[in-house]
Amino acid sequence: RLGLSGNTRNCFFTGSPDSYRNFIRKGLRCLLSVPDPGVYRNAHQSLGRFWFQSSQLLGERITSLQSSSVGQLPRPFSPWNVQILRSFRTSPSFQAAPAPLFWIIVKPAQKLLAIILGRSIRNWWKALPPNKRELFKESARRNKWKILLGASSLGVVFVVFYFTHLEETPITGRPRLLVFGKEHFRELSQMEYEMWMEEYEGQMLPETDPRYQVVERVVGHLSESNKDIPEVSALKWVIHVVDEPGVNAFVLPNGQVFVFTGLLDAVSDIHQLSFILGHEIAHAVLEHAAEKASLVHLLDFLSLIFLTMIWAICPRDSLAVVGQWIQSKLQEFMFDRPYSRTLEAEADKVGLQFAAKACVDVRASSVFWQQMELAETIQGQPRIPEWLSTHPSHENRAEHLDRLIPQ
Repeated sequence: RLGLSGNTRNCFFTGSPDSYRNFIRKGLRCLLSVPDPGVYRNAHQSLGRFWFQSSQLLGERITSLQSSSVGQLPRPFSPWNVQILRSFRTSPSFQAAPAPLFWIIVKPAQKLLAIILGRSIRNWWKALPPNKRELFKESARRNKWKILLGASSLGVVFVVFYFTHLEETPITGRPRLLVFGKEHFRELSQMEYEMWMEEYEGQMLPETDPRYQVVERVVGHLSESNKDIPEVSALKWVIHVVDEPGVNAFVLPNGQVFVFTGLLDAVSDIHQLSFILGHEIAHAVLEHAAEKASLVHLLDFLSLIFLTMIWAICPRDSLAVVGQWIQSKLQEFMFDRPYSRTLEAEADKVGLQFAAKACVDVRASSVFWQQMELAETIQGQPRIPEWLSTHPSHENRAEHLDRLIPQ
């Protein structure tokens, strides 16, 4: 609910992105107060009657929202409001659809077999008499070229597999690895959809609720404005608004859109909401769930080789456990998290394009992340280095969007 008074909000809708950034940094005192919650409640109710017919109507609607805040007495900034914004993340905890069911079942068994195999090799080596160890080493030295050839052949098979499973990402044209079929993934997303529906069964807002209508019309306008993109028109976008204070929104690969009411309370205007939903729609359109699962599957397969080696080489189980932990952390921080940040930045770029084609004021996108950054600063929360996170930092995200806005 980090918001601004009427006069301050006017500054966000006029001027360049640079003026926004300067205003944000210099106008901290303006952010130390928010409008009365009743104002937001009235604004969100009136938004339920809003139709995106043209950019002119969009501007008129925002003007009326700005006017509704003028003259309201500000109240002190609430730490609770900062905290709810700080916890905002645009993606479900399960990262959209889960990996194919078979690999969910097999993955733990694969790791267990790798550990058993590595441990068995170690115990077998320890049990060998010294003379047989020397004979084995001598045999390995004599056949080193054959061993090297075998390892090289496996490497060639891996490279061929990688390049034969490369595809171009829709819209951006970025090459990416896809191991799993797209349609198969959309079918599996139905499983997660049923899970979410069961969890929030009693919290779904009816279609007559103004907040539902806001989300429905924003998503409808975004999809209608971008229907020339085959991946957008191919999906049927189904809206679900959950009466939940968490600041969250996500879109499953099959087009199921979930928005929490906490997000509707947190955004300052319809432009910010449009960008956030455009970002989430971009994740589904770009098939990031299938791409991320493919990368994880490939890395897990390679890690089995290293896991076997760790348990075979380490002299004790305790050292092998430590080595396994180090390997998993290296994989996480060198591959998983940087890749997730790349996908987030790509979704920001494409989501911004979706919003721009829908005549949304795209400057509000960077303002949103600047507000998030200030919320953490005001509360005194320590900043986590970007390399430790699956998402870009708020500051870098705002700067990235500012660079994209002129396009």
